[in-house]
Amino acid sequence: MEKTRDEIEEKYKWDLSTIYKSETELDKDIEDVKKEITVLTFDNMLDSASNLYNALENNYKINRKLEKIYKYVFQKADEDITNTKYQGYKQIVIDLLNKFNQKTSSFGPNLMEVDYQKIVKFYEELPALKKDYEFILKQEYRYKKHILSKKEEKLMATISKAFADNDELASVLSNSDMSFGFVLKDGKEQVLNESSYINFLSDNDRSIRKEAFSKLYKTYKQFNNTYALILKNHFESLAVISKVNKYKSSREAALFADNISEEVYDNLINVIHENLDKLHSYYKLRKQVLKLDELHLYDMYVSLVNKNDKKYSLKEAYDVIIDTVKVFGEDYVNTVKKAFKERWIDFYPNKNKVSGAYSGGAYDSNPFILTNYMGKYRDVSTLIHELGHSMHTYYANKNPYQYSGYSIFVAEVASTVNELLLANNLLAKAETKEEKLYILNELLGLFQSTIYRQTMFAEFENIIGQKADNEEVLTTEEFNKIYYDLCKLYFGENTLVDEDIAYEWQRVPHFYYNFYVYKYATGLSAACHIVNDILSDKENAVENYLQFLKTGSTMYPLDELKVAGVDLTKPEVIQSAVDMFEKYLNEFEDLYNGR
Repeated sequence: MEKTRDEIEEKYKWDLSTIYKSETELDKDIEDVKKEITVLTFDNMLDSASNLYNALENNYKINRKLEKIYKYVFQKADEDITNTKYQGYKQIVIDLLNKFNQKTSSFGPNLMEVDYQKIVKFYEELPALKKDYEFILKQEYRYKKHILSKKEEKLMATISKAFADNDELASVLSNSDMSFGFVLKDGKEQVLNESSYINFLSDNDRSIRKEAFSKLYKTYKQFNNTYALILKNHFESLAVISKVNKYKSSREAALFADNISEEVYDNLINVIHENLDKLHSYYKLRKQVLKLDELHLYDMYVSLVNKNDKKYSLKEAYDVIIDTVKVFGEDYVNTVKKAFKERWIDFYPNKNKVSGAYSGGAYDSNPFILTNYMGKYRDVSTLIHELGHSMHTYYANKNPYQYSGYSIFVAEVASTVNELLLANNLLAKAETKEEKLYILNELLGLFQSTIYRQTMFAEFENIIGQKADNEEVLTTEEFNKIYYDLCKLYFGENTLVDEDIAYEWQRVPHFYYNFYVYKYATGLSAACHIVNDILSDKENAVENYLQFLKTGSTMYPLDELKVAGVDLTKPEVIQSAVDMFEKYLNEFEDLYNGR
């Protein structure tokens, strides 16, 4: 029976009292922020250099305190999702965030009323403005040619609300309004839904996999026209908004915030196309190992190896993690040790604790990690993954608050670097063939699902986006054909591409995130390149990587990665990832066949 939170030893629970010692302190900050938001204004900020500086200071002062409140409240709520007190606090925080965002929405339009040369003169009058906020102000002025008049912006904001619910519509449809039936397993009918689907597809009984696949897509087929209308509206609205705001394309508009050149997106797709043979070899291996005459799409998630029963105690996990990260030097290692010893980590599951794992924490606290440790390989991998996020945050927070965050574009790099280094370490230490095969199987799944599958998604999104930008007619049949043709290309001749997969695009919520999925593939590719440099003892590889962790948001994401020796406009970075995939594939095949 699952333990209650009170039954978990304190040393295994995070210590959030380092953020707030009492609810009295929390309540005081909430009241202070309410008052500060009320008086926050950007109306006269351009009257003088000091006015602009003070407006920015006030903005970040409130933001910093609000972040602290947000992290504490949401993390307390995650300890026990039935805790009504903190569910109530969450609503208070959400309301504060909405009010703050409403107030700060006038900053950009107000700033754009003057030319940047006036800001340059302000720098001369007040050097602290240049020192503390030049990069932030330059980022704002990048939008100048894309910002409309105040009247037009207000109109667009009103119209945009009508476009904002497409993802919610798709989510409600799949999670609430659709019924996928049941799958017969162990003599009992078990509910089929989006949550249970992957579990069914991972089952060793092929008939269960086939039944789940068939029933899921049979249901999606019935709603094909509805989903097509929702996705069509989404992409057509992106195209309209991007044109009105003077972008060349909806893709350029989506990449603009991070200053990502479109060649990064194209480079990813081009290199993956050149390396599809490696993916096809993987599917050929699956067909061989699973001993199948035909490899179907419902055979893609079942493990190639028997379940790994090896368990890692928390002490063993600690030891292997410390051994893995020692490559980064004494400061990094000592900080990871502090994370364990000073209760930065909430280790074990308890009744009503939120599932999964994440790293979080405010600028004015250490990073915290929530996980649900059960002692399996994946739990150790998850723990070191989240420690990668936390160490990135720890180093980034050495910057002034306004430059302490980092873009989602680079957010998965540090975590995946740790994950890959752990896998290599455990492969070297593995005592049995079965253990090695298990780890290699996990790695192959990571590359297949992140490098190749996400790139296929990105390509689908790109094709649809271009058609919407060019005002071509988007139909249900067009969506299905584009997606099915991509599946044929990516899965190759070693796989029988079931016709029902043409409806899979309906299941992907990321298609409503505006050209987002490619970041998964570029993030893993960047991590592979960094790991290759570290493992090959490339000169200054570790030092450059640690410097990358410390950049925070002091530069654009692509420039941050260049600090670590990664240039995502170049094919060799993506190539390093597919080469690593091929290496693991060859190792698995040789080991499996006893070579």
